[in-house]
Amino acid sequence: MRTLPGALRERFRTAAAGLTGRDDAVYAAAGRDPTEPIFGLGPADARIAFFGRDPGRDEVHVGVPFIGAGGRQVRRVLHERRFHAPLTDTAGALAAGAPYFWANTVPYKPVGNKAWPMGVKRHFQPLVAELLLDQWQGREVITLGREAFFWFGLEQSPAERRRLDDHWRLDGRFSKSLDIAFQGPDGRRRSLRLHPLPHPSPLNATWFKRFPGLLAARLDALEGRA
Repeated sequence: MRTLPGALRERFRTAAAGLTGRDDAVYAAAGRDPTEPIFGLGPADARIAFFGRDPGRDEVHVGVPFIGAGGRQVRRVLHERRFHAPLTDTAGALAAGAPYFWANTVPYKPVGNKAWPMGVKRHFQPLVAELLLDQWQGREVITLGREAFFWFGLEQSPAERRRLDDHWRLDGRFSKSLDIAFQGPDGRRRSLRLHPLPHPSPLNATWFKRFPGLLAARLDALEGRA
């Protein structure tokens, strides 16, 4: 598994020092450094990136994102497509996700699994944007939930933010895609195509049961049928 370059990792750790609202009790129970960012990364040339909100309890204990109840919804679909067998363990979940790139809006677990406030997301946005632009070369981004989708409007032009707002209002927002001109903190731009999906958490009663089918449809469109 790829790891963050040392300099970027230290910048995340510095930015996380004294972070208010982080669930430090979970980090202590897991024996993990609470300033250590949790990223899955993946191949730099991965065609698809999965972009979510933030890690949860299971992610802290394992040290890998998208491995808890919600993340396994994603990895279960990937496992069945890649290996044509049901997902049964963590090793299989990690193997299923190996061809993809993985990141979150904030790579630290918040208390109570509530979304980080806007100030915290803005605090880490330049570093996460740099990570996406430097560590991944792809274009297709599957966003998981509202927070992940609208993260791509932070620090962007008002016109780009309006386009995200307009897309989210569509009845078919989880089947349609949106091309954006994403700008990093240093002014670099990359054309990205966002493919929004609902958050896969079991607490999202409206969409949880429908999520596997929605994700499979996205992957069929991007990769062809498995």
